Amino acid sequence: MSAAPGSIRWLLGHELRLAWFGAAINKGGKRRPGWGSIAVFTVGFVGMHLVAFALLRALGPGGRGDPLLAIPISLVVIACSTFMLSSSLRACVLALFERGDLDLLLSSPLPSRSIFAVRLLGIAAVTALPYVYLAGPFANVALVLGHPGWLGLYVTIISCATLMACAGMLLTLALVRVLGARRTRVVAQVLGAIAGALIFLLSQFSNFTRHDGNVGPRIMEMMTHQSLFGPDSMLWLPGRAVLGAPLPLVGAVLLAGLAFALTVARTHRFFVHGLQQAAGMGRARARPAGALRFRFRGSLFDTVVIKEWRLIARDPHLIAQVLLQLIYLVPLLFLVMRGDSAGPALGAGLTLLCSSLTGSLAWIVISAEDAPDLLLSAPAPRRTLQLAKLAAATMPALLLVALPLLWLVVRTPLMGLLVAFTVSAAVLSAGLIVQWTGRPAPRSDFKTRGKENFLCTMLELVSSLCWGGLGWLLVALATEGAGWMLPAAAAALTAGLLVLLLARMLRRRPV
Repeated sequence: MSAAPGSIRWLLGHELRLAWFGAAINKGGKRRPGWGSIAVFTVGFVGMHLVAFALLRALGPGGRGDPLLAIPISLVVIACSTFMLSSSLRACVLALFERGDLDLLLSSPLPSRSIFAVRLLGIAAVTALPYVYLAGPFANVALVLGHPGWLGLYVTIISCATLMACAGMLLTLALVRVLGARRTRVVAQVLGAIAGALIFLLSQFSNFTRHDGNVGPRIMEMMTHQSLFGPDSMLWLPGRAVLGAPLPLVGAVLLAGLAFALTVARTHRFFVHGLQQAAGMGRARARPAGALRFRFRGSLFDTVVIKEWRLIARDPHLIAQVLLQLIYLVPLLFLVMRGDSAGPALGAGLTLLCSSLTGSLAWIVISAEDAPDLLLSAPAPRRTLQLAKLAAATMPALLLVALPLLWLVVRTPLMGLLVAFTVSAAVLSAGLIVQWTGRPAPRSDFKTRGKENFLCTMLELVSSLCWGGLGWLLVALATEGAGWMLPAAAAALTAGLLVLLLARMLRRRPV
C-alpha cells in the first residue's frame, strides 16, 4: 500500500530513495542502481553471513552467551559511534547546504516540523544502513544458532545512529549560529574527518607512551578495579544491549527517542533559519570602494603557484577530503620527535603518506584545471606553466614534512637523509605521473577520480609502493645491515624508476 502524498512515510520513502540513488551515483556514476550493483550487494551480504557463521561457531554455545563478551562488543560499539558521528556530520552538511530542495519543501503546505523530522530520520537511516549491512548477519546467524538475544544488535545500531544523527545536526546548527553558514560548511566537514580518524589516533596511544614505564601498570590497575571496569560496570551497557539484555535495550531506545524528540522540538525553527543563511551563502561580495588595483608578482612561475594554492584554499570540499590524509601523519610525527626505534616503518609511512597527498593535490592542480584551453592559448612558455603547476602540487607535502625530517636528520643523520630521499622521490614521481598521464576532469569528481583514469591510478599506486618499500629497506639496511636487503632495495629502486619511465612513455600528447 503506497503512502499518501505529503505524509511522513511518503517523505521518508523519498529520502531513502535519494540515499540509494546517491550511493549508486558514487559507485558507478548512474542515476539508478543497476542489477550489477544489486548483485554485488547481495553476494556481499551472503558472504557476511558465512563469515558470521564461522566466527560464532568458533565461539561455541557457551561463548556466544558469555556475559564477558559484552566488554569487547561495547568497545566496538563505541568505536563505530565515532564513525557514525562522522557520517552524520557529512549527511547534515549535505542536507543543509548541498541538496538544494529544502526551500521547495518549506514553501509547500507541509509543516516545517514534519520536514525537519523526516530529514533527521533520513540522516539516521543513512547512518545506520552500512552497519546493519555489515553487522546484521551476526544477529541472523546467532538467531539460527539458538541465541535470539543477539537481535538486540539491530536495536542498538538504530539507537546509536539516531543519537549520532541528533548530535551531528545539533553540532551543525550550533556552528551555523556561531560561525555562519559559509564557515560551517568547512568546519563541519573537517570535524567529520577528524571524528572518523579519532579511533586511529587513540589506537596509537600506546606508541606515544611506550617509553613511560608507569603507564602500563596504571592501565592494568584501572582495568582490575572492579567498580570501574568490572564485568558489571555501566561502561559495558552497549555490549549487554547487543546481547539482548532487556534493561539496556529499553534504555537505548528511550535515550534515542528522547534525543530525537528534543532535537525536533527545540531546533526545527533554527533549522529553517539555517536554511535561509545557506540560501544566501553564495551571494557575491560588494565591490570594494575606490579604483581597481592590480597587483602582479615578480614572475609567471610565482603567479601560477599562488593562484593554484588560492583555488584550493577556497574549496571547502577539497580541504576536508585532503585533511583526512594529514591526520594519519600525527602518529608518525610523534615517533619522529621522540626518536622512536621503529625506523623502517617510519620511513615507509612518511613516504607513502606524502606520495598519496601529492597525488591528490596534483590531480586538483593539473587534471582539474578549470581553464586548460586558456592556458594553452596564453602567450607564455608552456614549460614554465607545467613546472609551476608541478611545484604547486609537490611543495605542500615537502613543506609539511620538512621540519620533522630536519629533526630526524639532526638526531640520526643517516636515517634522516635516507627518509628524505625516498620522500622526495615519491613526491616528485607522484606529481610527474599525474602530469604525464592525467586526464582533464571537473573538481567535483575528486572522490571518483580513480575510476575515471585507471592507468594513472595504478601507476601512482605502484610507484608509491615502490618508494615506500625502498624507504623501509634503506632504513632497515642502515640499522640492521641484513645482506638480503641490499638487492631488495636495488630492485625497489629499479621498479620505481621503471614506473616513472613507463608513465613518460604513455604520457598524453598535447592537442
